[in-house]
Amino acid sequence: MSPVLAGALQLLALVAALALAYRPLGDHMARVYSSPRHLRVERWIYKGIGANPDTEMRWTAYLRGVLAFSAVSVLFLYLLQRLQGSLPGSLGFRSIDPDQAFNTAASFVANTNWQSYYGEQAMGHVVQTGGLAVQNFVSAAVGIAVAVALVRGFARSRTGELGNFWADLVRGVVRILLPISVIGALVLVACGAIQNFAGIHEVGQFMGGSQQWNGGAVASQEAIKELGTNGGGYFNANSAHPFENPNGFSNLFEVFLILVIPFALTRTFGRMVGSLRQGYAILATMGTIWIAFVGLMMWTEFAHHGPAFQLAGGAMEGKETRFGIGGTSIFAVSTTLTSTGAVDGFHSSLTGLGGGITMLGMQLGEIAPGGVGSGLYGMLIMAIIAVFIAGLMVGRTPEYLGKKIGTREIKLAACYILVTPALVLVFTALAMALPTPPNSMLNPGAHGFSEILYAYTSGANNNGSAFGGLNADTQWFNTTIGLAMLLGRFLPMVFVLALAGSLAGQQPVPASAGTLHTAKPLFTGLLVGTVLIITGLTYFPALALGPLAEGLA
Repeated sequence: MSPVLAGALQLLALVAALALAYRPLGDHMARVYSSPRHLRVERWIYKGIGANPDTEMRWTAYLRGVLAFSAVSVLFLYLLQRLQGSLPGSLGFRSIDPDQAFNTAASFVANTNWQSYYGEQAMGHVVQTGGLAVQNFVSAAVGIAVAVALVRGFARSRTGELGNFWADLVRGVVRILLPISVIGALVLVACGAIQNFAGIHEVGQFMGGSQQWNGGAVASQEAIKELGTNGGGYFNANSAHPFENPNGFSNLFEVFLILVIPFALTRTFGRMVGSLRQGYAILATMGTIWIAFVGLMMWTEFAHHGPAFQLAGGAMEGKETRFGIGGTSIFAVSTTLTSTGAVDGFHSSLTGLGGGITMLGMQLGEIAPGGVGSGLYGMLIMAIIAVFIAGLMVGRTPEYLGKKIGTREIKLAACYILVTPALVLVFTALAMALPTPPNSMLNPGAHGFSEILYAYTSGANNNGSAFGGLNADTQWFNTTIGLAMLLGRFLPMVFVLALAGSLAGQQPVPASAGTLHTAKPLFTGLLVGTVLIITGLTYFPALALGPLAEGLA
């Protein structure tokens, strides 16, 4: 079988699996966030944290819950790392330095999982399972909760109440993430991923010496790492490591876990607003961009330029022979079009244009299908911009799902769109202008610039993958990327929840002859164009200095 055909068959199998899971999972999540009942275990949790799950919250109270919970999580994870050397199960590893502990705490709480350390050489069992794995669950649940609050803003009228953050958080973990993660972990163990609490041991002989590896609860952390679009690996090689990702089937299964909730949330959205066709329109937009990016990535990586590529069957440098170019291309696109950041290959070894595709995927705002929750609310913000543009073209007040998009709504949407690019471009400019940060670049010229641009793009967009080559374990990068991750995660949530409150308080507007039909293919095309144009205008100059310059050289 040719490598191109193998890649195409993997893509078809993945699409079929996602299609089978779309309806039952989407409907289940709609029921989870609409049910008035609480499970017994949930009531125990509410009692333990002192929360009343039946109290409705306005957007300001909902936001306070998000920020307070996340602030406590950052502090807890920071202290856990700083005390690691005194904790049992540390495997003899020392406590983490302050700047790296801050960076890691910000990273995992922000659902970014950027890692400036070697997982197998820095973090013991307690930090990995009691700190990082816990945040993989709750940070993902926070993202879904914010998305559900925005959906309620569209679904409700003449009220400012968006639900209860604590109920949404607990239900997301208990009823969605935890059950699927258990099944996912069992599948990964069956594939050969490890699951233990073994200490450090020697593995074989290499060039006259031995190599040391430590065990860990890898399969369970791998499952939620992908399902919650987190991305932080137990090992430095991440999903290219055979202990995390043993074979071609596990590779495709991990991509399935990455995509299944973000895609299924579009059906949840359709259910909750009372129109499945609206959910299908958002799904079509996400799917169109994802398929197009996978096709472009495969084309750039399979293209035969020179005898080395011809002999290898494509650009095989930095790719696992277990997965091939097709599997690696699907994984690279899926992980950067979502906020996952897991990698099964070396993104710095992608062709110049291939590296640019991964960067552009993050710069779109990771909305195709995006992270758990963040992808849906990001795409809904883009939908609001699209209907606003359509309204300007026909000269009428724009409406979306029966809600008028007025001055307040468009200002909040514009602020959401501007925050992340501002963080990426300002921090990249500072790093290139100052004398010390460029010393961390491994490569000169356009590729070296791409290393820094990719790092801040990954951090501010809460992705977490790295281009490779950049030594990010410095005080400058640990601090600035940590700030970019926190600001890039929580500032947009402020505008999303404020927008949700504004929409929920409106009187519904009945459809008229001039209303734009947002469940039609025409609107899907408009939305795809809006996403690409906004991103292109924002990032094209920076991309021209990095991956485009390298790819066209």
